[in-house]
Amino acid sequence: MTEQATQPASDHIDIADAKRRIRAIFIGSIGNLVEWYDFYAYTAFALYFAPAFFPGSDPVVQQLNVAVVFAATFLMRPLGGWLFGYIADHFGRRISLTLSVVFMCFGSLIIALTPTYATIGFAAPVILALARMIEGLSLGGEYGASATYLSEVADPKHRGFYSSFQYVTLIGGQLTAIIVLLLLQKVFLTPEELKAWGWRIPFAIGAALAIFAAVMRRNLHETEAFEEAKKVVKPTGSITNLLRYPRELLLVVGLTAGGTAAFYTFTTYMQTFVKLSVGLTEDQTTFVIFGTLIFATVLQPIYGAISDRIGRKPLLIFFGVAGTLATVPLLMTLKETKSPFMAFILICCAWLFVAGYTSINAVVKAELFPTNVRALGVGLPYAITVSIFGGTAPAIALYFKSIGHEEWFYYYLAGVICLSLIIYSTMRDTKHASAMHRHE
Repeated sequence: MTEQATQPASDHIDIADAKRRIRAIFIGSIGNLVEWYDFYAYTAFALYFAPAFFPGSDPVVQQLNVAVVFAATFLMRPLGGWLFGYIADHFGRRISLTLSVVFMCFGSLIIALTPTYATIGFAAPVILALARMIEGLSLGGEYGASATYLSEVADPKHRGFYSSFQYVTLIGGQLTAIIVLLLLQKVFLTPEELKAWGWRIPFAIGAALAIFAAVMRRNLHETEAFEEAKKVVKPTGSITNLLRYPRELLLVVGLTAGGTAAFYTFTTYMQTFVKLSVGLTEDQTTFVIFGTLIFATVLQPIYGAISDRIGRKPLLIFFGVAGTLATVPLLMTLKETKSPFMAFILICCAWLFVAGYTSINAVVKAELFPTNVRALGVGLPYAITVSIFGGTAPAIALYFKSIGHEEWFYYYLAGVICLSLIIYSTMRDTKHASAMHRHE
């Protein structure tokens, strides 16, 4: 009788707990989507606003200038990883996530209001770069805090699945930017209007969405792991404390390098690649990239769930082996095709192995560190590595293209992935040797 009476209460508690976790993951993920929409609006509309900030007639040179500014913003990501990682580990995940999206709001608003080169001259690209640096600071903190929060609120048996929604919403941010682009292209504005002033609209939308996300994040519950850690050890989030884990720091750098280079190649740079190298029209480019990103989004939770069954390491090794062997022939084939459908298929083939990294990289890093330095440990070395290998990928690719050796980039990317493969092969599987329960 007692057992029967207590069973419904237990079920009620489990259901309530599940709802709480799902709500927290949803709010955290929506904020992540808004941040990445703001960030990716820059690349989605680069073909339209580049002439406004960088005068000249050569579209390759204009896009190279845009890519250089894109890469420069990554210089701020390590600073953001340290600042917001410290806030997350010292004061809580919730306040760090809220502040990061407020910074993104400022960056987007500045871009929306900045005059063109024709109006204020060289000051225009300088202001653009400063706005992007603010956004880089924001994203530098967003990744570590978001990865930590989603990993901590998920239940242990489904941590890979729930954490994969960081990249679902990260890619979703780019999808949202493309949807806005399609609506402006096809419904509301002419190409001339888009190039003249319409490119400002997505940045204004991003600023408004960021305010909405900040309000939502203010109501997030703090994670139980952070609250429990405060009872065990005084929160620090300091670099000195983080340096007690040199092996874990180096692991984050090693496992990130190849993955982030591949990710930024097949997201931000791919739009420019299929337009300038493959030769697709602007409409074809938009639809191909949109379709491949939907495919990539669907893969993330599938791969995350697989990692909960078989472990994280097999997926990382799959990415490393396939990326090392397939990148060069895949990109060479893609460059030679003139069919939008074949371009779509080839990019989807790339995502089949890139998702082996993107779907689980956040949870793998979170599982390396104890609670009191987790956000900083995830965010700072990741931000440094992304600045070196991720943000520079489009600029390196366009530089090789500008000097007539575009194929050099294919070998560069395969080489970086190969270096990460060495790390994947030697590291422990964090699913089976996780530090999520440690609060030291």
